[in-house]
Amino acid sequence: MTNVKPADDRNRKLQTTTTTTILFVVAIIFFASTLRTPLTGVGPIISFIRDSLGISNVLAGFLTTIPLLAFAIVSPFVPRISRKFGMEWTLFYSIILLTIGIILRSIGSTSLLIIGTILIGVAISFGNVLFPSFFKMKFPFHIGLLTGIYTVSMNISAAVALGISNPIASNSSFGWQGALAIPIILTLITLITWIPLLRGEKVNLNNISKNNTTKNETKLWKSPLAWAIAVSMGLQSLIFYCSAAWLPEILISQGFSADKAGWMTSVMQMSQIPMTFLIPIIAEKLRTQRPIVILFTSFYIFGFTGVFFELTDFTVLWMILIGLGGGASFGTVVMLFTLRTKTAYAAAQISGFAQSVGYLLAAAGPVLFGYLHDTANSWHVPNGLFIIVAIILCFSAYFSAKDRYL
Repeated sequence: MTNVKPADDRNRKLQTTTTTTILFVVAIIFFASTLRTPLTGVGPIISFIRDSLGISNVLAGFLTTIPLLAFAIVSPFVPRISRKFGMEWTLFYSIILLTIGIILRSIGSTSLLIIGTILIGVAISFGNVLFPSFFKMKFPFHIGLLTGIYTVSMNISAAVALGISNPIASNSSFGWQGALAIPIILTLITLITWIPLLRGEKVNLNNISKNNTTKNETKLWKSPLAWAIAVSMGLQSLIFYCSAAWLPEILISQGFSADKAGWMTSVMQMSQIPMTFLIPIIAEKLRTQRPIVILFTSFYIFGFTGVFFELTDFTVLWMILIGLGGGASFGTVVMLFTLRTKTAYAAAQISGFAQSVGYLLAAAGPVLFGYLHDTANSWHVPNGLFIIVAIILCFSAYFSAKDRYL
């Protein structure tokens, strides 16, 4: 009979733990990459879809709004669904639903395009809401690092989808249907990498009594802190989606070519990446995140002021500043879901509540900015609104960043 030495046993456990952690991080990277690619790939090929299906500009534009409305409607119900099925299985099912949505959207029918887009929005809602609480429960001492990896993966994959969708649609036999179908590759890889998590130790959200859960859910609607976090989520999302939708047009009106305006927008997108990684790590180590709020507000105001006064010689700088502000604000707000709560289920609750309110605001943003432009026949009013929204975001995020719990 062979005896296992204590040192060997410890080494084996350490190796198993390390392997499990690596598999977890890989699964998170691929999962995060599926949460934005089905969305950002639509904008550059919207004209191909419109011309091929013969749909109106209103319906074509609505394709980018449907997922945001789905986020707003579905997010509040996600915590209870995950409590019933388990967090790992709920996320696994959401990837299956996302894959189905992508397939339906890519077939080439107007009705299936809309149905698939709705399913995509519903599926992505689960990842948006659950990951902050998932990190809090699974690795409570590394929330900032995991959030950084998660948000960077989202941003890089979103930027790649933004860059490759038009070339695929215009320069290949796959057409716009093939361009919309590309994210299936990521969803299939995600399903494979997620299987070890289904076999391992599960996150149990049932450690909170049903009575306490109901009580906490009711209190969210009455909590000024919960509303401040929700408004912060909404305003930073509004800035992001309005920037993506209208900044290219604003730059074209200031004398840029369409290609150069698109390149400038890509600079803004890529500038977010360092902040989306660093800010969650820094925010976790601070008692109060208010210095970060002041930092990203300064980035926003300087960047949008430069655009407002049409200082086109420094447009690259303005895009970098806006990108840094966007990455820092997003990273901060996502961390607030875990930093302002004591349990994983509470984090899921505030995440669902904040994203429901937030994405409802974000969905209205591009329409409002377009209306203001048409009414004023100028981009000055929308440009000024960017600065006003950044200032309001500063107040709501500053209030949210104080060291306390819901």
